[in-house]
Amino acid sequence: MAVIDINADLGEGFGNWTLGDDAALLDVITSANVACGFHAGDPLIMRRVCAGAVERGVTIGAQVSYRDLAGFGRREMDVAAPELTAEVLYQIAALDGIARAEGGRVAYVKPHGALYNRVARDPVQARAVAEAVRAHDPALPLLTLPGSAMYEAAGGLAVVAECFADRAYTPEGRLVSRREPGAVIHEPEAVVGRAVRMAVEGTVVAVDGSEISLGARSICVHGDTPGAVDLARAVRAALAEAGVEAAPFA
Repeated sequence: MAVIDINADLGEGFGNWTLGDDAALLDVITSANVACGFHAGDPLIMRRVCAGAVERGVTIGAQVSYRDLAGFGRREMDVAAPELTAEVLYQIAALDGIARAEGGRVAYVKPHGALYNRVARDPVQARAVAEAVRAHDPALPLLTLPGSAMYEAAGGLAVVAECFADRAYTPEGRLVSRREPGAVIHEPEAVVGRAVRMAVEGTVVAVDGSEISLGARSICVHGDTPGAVDLARAVRAALAEAGVEAAPFA
């Protein structure tokens, strides 16, 4: 039986502002990428999500970002490597402390938004993120795109490939920028079909019609899109029907 992790970005509210239905998604996913306060999230939200994840047996991951609350972490930034390392380390340590207080722990690290895309092609920033992970716990795996610069920058850290059922891909295997039309796929049947193909065949069709090999161990289903919870449920049900077991990678 094929095995795939289902992850989603959680804890992306701030104060009285909420985004997505964290509690409902925790009943569907196997790994939670928890915002650590730099692009979204605050201590109370982080604690609630960690408590919910522990209660449901969902693996907790630190979703680290540029320090960009106003831009939701989607603005690329030129940050000096030592500063970026320190900021990523700060986020991992903060979430791990809260997770442990709730009976869990941070089990992996995933960059968010602009940082995610930057480390896929920039070895300097990729090394800065890897150094932060190594400083906190060298046993933590990094979740990133197949073919990412993170693989070479990791320096012995475990790197796990993920794919996105609701995002369009370039022929080079990168995610189409959210600034481009069609970057996010909203049709439920298309998203579900792509998820099954990614898990069973390990491939996806790019925007030019070419087939890309992914070999991903985790599928991301976004929690901030319309109908996100129902879509996540449909993806998990379709995977089960196709004989794919949903299980965390960490």
